[in-house]
Amino acid sequence: MKRKKDPKKIILNVLRNHPEGLTLQKVAVLSKMSRLTATKYIHELMGAEIIYQRKVGIAKLCYLKERFLRTVRQEEVLEKLKKKLK
Repeated sequence: MKRKKDPKKIILNVLRNHPEGLTLQKVAVLSKMSRLTATKYIHELMGAEIIYQRKVGIAKLCYLKERFLRTVRQEEVLEKLKKKLK
């Protein structure tokens, strides 16, 4: 008997491989599930504070929270260094 993979783990692996962030549609395609199913699990993961979603223009990009926060911190440090060098 074949075991079904946990859809949340599949979504987390997809986002782990794409730290630049993905739209809900792209997560669904790469996870090989319907957009509605992927959206359901993404919202559950957001509720558990594992995924962060931010709006970029009209798109909503999903990130793993730990990676998103790390990237934001790195960008802040780089901005501070740039200001000091000016």
